[in-house]
Amino acid sequence: MAGSAPAPVVLVAHGSGDPRAARATEALTRAVAAARPGLLVRASYLDHGPPRPGAVLAELEAAGHRRAVLVPLLLTAAYHGRVDIPGAVEAAREAGLRMPVRTAEVLGPTARGVDPRLLAGLLRRLTEAVDPGYPDGVVDASALREGGVDGVVLAAAGTRDAAARDTVGEVAEALGRVTGLPTRVGYASAAPPTAGTAVCALREAGARRVAVATYFLAPGRLCETALASAREAGAVLLAAPLGDAPELVQLVLGRLDAALAADPR
Repeated sequence: MAGSAPAPVVLVAHGSGDPRAARATEALTRAVAAARPGLLVRASYLDHGPPRPGAVLAELEAAGHRRAVLVPLLLTAAYHGRVDIPGAVEAAREAGLRMPVRTAEVLGPTARGVDPRLLAGLLRRLTEAVDPGYPDGVVDASALREGGVDGVVLAAAGTRDAAARDTVGEVAEALGRVTGLPTRVGYASAAPPTAGTAVCALREAGARRVAVATYFLAPGRLCETALASAREAGAVLLAAPLGDAPELVQLVLGRLDAALAADPR
């Protein structure tokens, strides 16, 4: 019976006109479900395509589920996290939704800081960029230095929200501590510096092989803009987006568990 099953989780992505983004979100959805057998996991999107969060919630309620948890697939608590997701839940309420809905924290930094699983996912993608044949399951910052990397740019989407940009800076600082390498932030839009400017700054400071940690969950226009800027400025390694990295899967489940623990009804 649906009512006695674990509370289903609805992953809420921003959405993109690039079809690769939806494929990446679906892959993450499948990976989260596979990591916890018996858990119903659905994907939804705030923009660019269905299903919307409210529609998924309505379907779950109609199927007999008595509550649900939304997990924002967002790396900052900017406008989408603070306004769009609560707005989607409120719109669902106005359309007749009655079951309780808990919203988890975003995947990026919270009041407790940067989650180690987020850093491990970024490090995994960097390691894979340095050596695609690196032993599966091994994530090791020494691989960057062995590959000659002497600087890292954290390439992010960008936002006009200063508090959200501060959290991106937190991630860059934490990644620098983990790798032992100078690390700067670069953006695709909305705020300086660009990823290319960040690469140039590191090169001017003496770095000769700059790698880019891609602070995106999926491919898309802004991701491509940031990576192209970094490549043109001389970055030698471009990491893939986080996608369905095992560490990200565990981070999603951690956000789900924390939301349920805060509201165990």
